[in-house]
Amino acid sequence: MLNLSPNGCSVRVTNQAELALTPTAVALGKFDGVHRGHQQVIKPISSSTEMGLNLSSRELEQGNIHSTVVTFDPHPQEFFSGKPRTLLTPLNEKVKQLQLLGVEQLVLLPFDRELCELSPVEFVEKILVQQLQATQISVGQDFRFGSKRSGTAYDLQIIAARYNIPVTIVSLEIDTQHDSTAQNTTPEMTRISTSLIRSILEEGNVERAQQLLGRPYTLHGVVVKGQQLGRTIGFPTANLELPKDKFLPSNGVYAVRIFEASGASELLEFLALGVMNIGNRPTVNGENVTIEVHLFDWAADLYGKKLVVELEKFLRPETKFASLEALKNQIQLDCSLAKAFFS
Repeated sequence: MLNLSPNGCSVRVTNQAELALTPTAVALGKFDGVHRGHQQVIKPISSSTEMGLNLSSRELEQGNIHSTVVTFDPHPQEFFSGKPRTLLTPLNEKVKQLQLLGVEQLVLLPFDRELCELSPVEFVEKILVQQLQATQISVGQDFRFGSKRSGTAYDLQIIAARYNIPVTIVSLEIDTQHDSTAQNTTPEMTRISTSLIRSILEEGNVERAQQLLGRPYTLHGVVVKGQQLGRTIGFPTANLELPKDKFLPSNGVYAVRIFEASGASELLEFLALGVMNIGNRPTVNGENVTIEVHLFDWAADLYGKKLVVELEKFLRPETKFASLEALKNQIQLDCSLAKAFFS
């Protein structure tokens, strides 16, 4: 199956490597999150960079060689565990981030038993050489591939050299963080990884996650009808329906920026600042997790609109209140705190 330009994006997407535009410059990895470490792996093959081994930016721009991110679907952890895995960047979000990085196409290799059983040599020969006609490859230092993850990034470099394909091995991206509360001001060195970002988001620390991602963590969803309880207490909310595989941060209230994704290309238009609640609304005995956004100084109808919500500040965990009046008073305080944060 071939899917060209999903939702108006200019990145070409296919789950059949043999149908990809060739020859290619390949960045290889899982890339969930497209965080700062991933961006460094993509940089050598991107048409937006001046880096590159054998490629000039002119060659990439003219389409002689197609900058290509190669990843796996489903996520390998989901395949081996048999359990659905939520993602920092579901497909549409990943495509948008890759577009910003100057990537021309995304190849989703079906992660199945057949792919798992390929030896490192077979993977290079069948996928990278025969199907993708790779002219250069970029991987992270910790990349593993082939049956039982037996191949390393350095094995890839050796195997690809037989076909005169240079391999860039990108060092792990390290983030430096100062602990302002500690007496020792020596910065803490942290390896940026998807698992680290997930754990940080589970704590509600969206500001730290933003540092590691290189951008705010966002939720992309369609506004659907809810119970409209917010209207009854003076705080109307837009209820967002998200992709089922979207990873959610800690339940609670956040200060957010809200954008509308409009048109075929889903260009973002800023709508308003606001507060967002993620949770099951324990005050009214809710059972399912909902995402509700209250936009400051906004009255227009948003049903059916596609919104992008940037999480900027965790304000408080979700709490069960004794009454709707107590909930209303807390929301007023939440809004005041959010406005003070943005001022």
